Amino acid sequence: MQDETVTPQTTDALWAHAQDRALAGVFEAREADWRNGAMVYQVLVDRFVPSADLAAKRHLYPAPKQLREWSDVPRSGRYLEDQRLWSHEIDFWGGDLASLRSKLDYVKALGADVLYLNPICLATTNHKYDALDYNTVSPEYGSRADVVQLAQAVHAQGMKLVLDGVFNHMGRQAPAFQTAMSSADSPHRDWFFIGPQYPGGARAWAQAQNLPELNLENPAVRRLLWEAPDSVVQSYLKDGVDGWRLDVAFDIGFRHLQALTDAAHAQKPGSLVVGEIWNYPNQWFPSVDGIMNFTLREIVLRLARGQLAPEAANQMIERVVQDAGIEPLLKSWLMLDNHDTPRLATALPQWPQRQLAQLLQFTLPGAPNLYYGSELGMEGGDDPEMRAPMRWDLVGDHNASLRWTRQLIKLRQQHRALRVGNHRRIDAAKLLAFERYTDRAADTVLVLVNPSASAVKDTVMVANSKLMNGTAWRNLLAPGQATPRLVAGLVDVELPPFGMLVLAPQVEPVNGYTPYKRVQ
Repeated sequence: MQDETVTPQTTDALWAHAQDRALAGVFEAREADWRNGAMVYQVLVDRFVPSADLAAKRHLYPAPKQLREWSDVPRSGRYLEDQRLWSHEIDFWGGDLASLRSKLDYVKALGADVLYLNPICLATTNHKYDALDYNTVSPEYGSRADVVQLAQAVHAQGMKLVLDGVFNHMGRQAPAFQTAMSSADSPHRDWFFIGPQYPGGARAWAQAQNLPELNLENPAVRRLLWEAPDSVVQSYLKDGVDGWRLDVAFDIGFRHLQALTDAAHAQKPGSLVVGEIWNYPNQWFPSVDGIMNFTLREIVLRLARGQLAPEAANQMIERVVQDAGIEPLLKSWLMLDNHDTPRLATALPQWPQRQLAQLLQFTLPGAPNLYYGSELGMEGGDDPEMRAPMRWDLVGDHNASLRWTRQLIKLRQQHRALRVGNHRRIDAAKLLAFERYTDRAADTVLVLVNPSASAVKDTVMVANSKLMNGTAWRNLLAPGQATPRLVAGLVDVELPPFGMLVLAPQVEPVNGYTPYKRVQ
């Protein structure tokens, strides 16, 4: 009789169905691309780690700038009419690129794949969104040589480095803008939009007079920013940087974003361009590789607060995935807070709601973007409170927020579908429920959450034809706890208030038997 033993090498080809064959290599290709499903850790350089030698740096903070104590909390200041900015924008805490390098082991140990820095270019303010010279690093932070060293150190840890590009506007004190304002014959005159119709004499982003907007229709401006081999975008990529997050990318527009992204990819194939786009994400691709997914953020936060019904949230999430497409969404950053929003612990002060929101951040399609200190439960309201210095005293196993964040990061690391899998809605009446899946049944992960303050019983339908009748589940959040069974695609679920369930199918043989004999 002919030997029909199935070897591991032939299993996939033998048992795959037509849909699987169409997906051959898709998930492997996603895994090979560092941009997909990466865990991103965001840092404000000034606020992350104090410099080892602050005394030697004090001259870099001349009045009216102030160098604060690390224990100080940022507070709103007064408007400085002569400088067209707020006094809290020139309060500093003394972090730099060298001190940041000393804590890369913490970032790596947390589970980050990408280190993202807010702007580091020469600028007047602490936030550096008012560039004076893009090609020069602000001396409070270091130099271009420090960028090269940081990139090397980040790569040695197996991570990537992404910088913040602010190409819609510069700072009012930029020499180019000053000469443009002082003379109609200045070669920089048409770099900006200048005229008496604008408050302060020039068009400024969001009417903030310290941020005059650039004329991106001017070829010289585009050459400076991204077109030329020695442009800002391309030269930093040559220095070892791996990608750019673009500030207010929605103001840059589709055409210029596409040109910038093309230039970055030509200079460094596989580099990342992520746009800060608050708009609905459909149609922004391929002008950028990914976006900062504010739409999913709003859905998650409103769901956690009880402002959005689970069924509606389920439908909205499904619509976003269908419209935007899974490939660009996997490269898009899903953040719950950052330097422009209240911190998560302030936005969701109730611990169960915060846990639920974070679970969704780490299981929905995308790249979770973790704002420094939020893993510790740091609080902070509107600007500048959310930009407080890192609380290193909160780091430790005693911190429940840190333990929970580490658990979620480990969950993603251990489950392929959560990093690069497709998304499918699970039909439910009372729960938010979805499935992350690949072409392998064993990779499947179900996520079910109850965002209400009352216990909920629900019957949900999992539309995955590979999941065998009677499948038992593994409880990924609480191993060993009892789980429901799958009956003809239906699962009866009971969850306590703000309860969460993350399940994976039990496909390994029990007592030598598994129903997953001929299903890959």
